[in-house]
Amino acid sequence: MQNYDGGYLATTEDFQNDLNRIKYIKKLVTRYKQKGGLKERLLLNHIIVLNNVFGADATARILYLKLHENFDIIKPFLVIIGIMPERFLNIRGVAVLDTTMIPMDNTIVERLRAL
Repeated sequence: MQNYDGGYLATTEDFQNDLNRIKYIKKLVTRYKQKGGLKERLLLNHIIVLNNVFGADATARILYLKLHENFDIIKPFLVIIGIMPERFLNIRGVAVLDTTMIPMDNTIVERLRAL
């Protein structure tokens, strides 16, 4: 919450709604893994909104913490909008995590290039 910037009129409900975007992102990623259907524009919009209210570093960090097992799907979106950090500091006891070592889903990379 320390990184949240929902504007000077933001309420706790606004914060919760913005935080729920993480659940929506997780659902879209799970649907892609299970059924293969990707709604890349919707996923991109949710990530952009998170970036706007939490900032680039916090958005990438939150998404990694919540979706680390599927981060190969999320990483191309962060790269395309320019908020993928080169490394994460102190996540889950790991002092530094080099993000260049995290692979990217090639199907998603190709679909994002087509946008």
